[in-house]
Amino acid sequence: MENDAWPPPGLTQEILEKLEQRLGRLHARQRLGIEKDYEAHIFGHGLNFFHIENWYSIHSVIRNTLKMTGLYWRGRNNAANIQVRHHHVKLPKLPKSFDGLTILHLSDMHVDISHSAMRRLIDLLPTVNYDICVLTGDFRGKTFGPFDAAIEGMAMVRAHIEDPVYGVLGNHDTVCMVPGMEEMGIRMLLNEFETIVRGEQRIHLAGIDDAHYYRVDNIEKVASRFSHDEFSILLSHTPEVYRQAAHADFNLLLSGHTHAGQICLPGSVPLTLDSVLPRRMGSGSWKYHDMVGYTSAGAGTVIVPVRLNCLPEMTLHHLWRA
Repeated sequence: MENDAWPPPGLTQEILEKLEQRLGRLHARQRLGIEKDYEAHIFGHGLNFFHIENWYSIHSVIRNTLKMTGLYWRGRNNAANIQVRHHHVKLPKLPKSFDGLTILHLSDMHVDISHSAMRRLIDLLPTVNYDICVLTGDFRGKTFGPFDAAIEGMAMVRAHIEDPVYGVLGNHDTVCMVPGMEEMGIRMLLNEFETIVRGEQRIHLAGIDDAHYYRVDNIEKVASRFSHDEFSILLSHTPEVYRQAAHADFNLLLSGHTHAGQICLPGSVPLTLDSVLPRRMGSGSWKYHDMVGYTSAGAGTVIVPVRLNCLPEMTLHHLWRA
């Protein structure tokens, strides 16, 4: 049975043609077909209907509970209080020419619903210095429906970000957003990579499609395109791919998705991370075998516009040759 939400608002013939040209006809139609199946689950009360992000009656329960406890407005203020975090990491295989490379990392902005946080982010961006910027997904607020507001919000933020900018899609994002994102100068990596060159040395920056919700990631495809002896960074919306990434010999994994819990107990103990992974990988820096990972707490909010014991962040990764 078809659902009324398909085709998604904004999927024009022009966007479809751009996607087929950008990704190839098979990839584009497969990705769109998977999105259609997932929206059918939501509107047909299938498995994903019971996901907390799609169960909107629960959202009001959480909001009202926080208001009754007096925590709601404090949480609203926290949600706009983006912190600039510095992550210094020593990497033995980093080429000498890239010693000191600084990467600005933004994740989970949910720009169309996190308005106060985005205003704060725009104020902060001119105050930091970096060589490249990476975006690890979840630009949209909902997991389905229109995406025009997300594109407009991203354009406002993008105007304050220095080139070059690379990004991957999150579980809230439709592939229909890719043409608009790339038209504003964001190189989207969908199981693809870019090589960054300094002098005679180079590193590889790879990105995978969403591995959490749509499960359209393909680490094997992207990792097979360059030598495993060369230094490589993987962008993934979710850190749940840590095993595959480490065994594919990536040196650094940058991700988000968890919001570090967003609503946490005192001591920053998350109530949930909405991920299948060890708690130590739910936020901040961690290591798995020889790979260093970092999970961003994200800049925006979802479900309810509050943060408790868990402030939003923008991260500057300073890479040093060990």
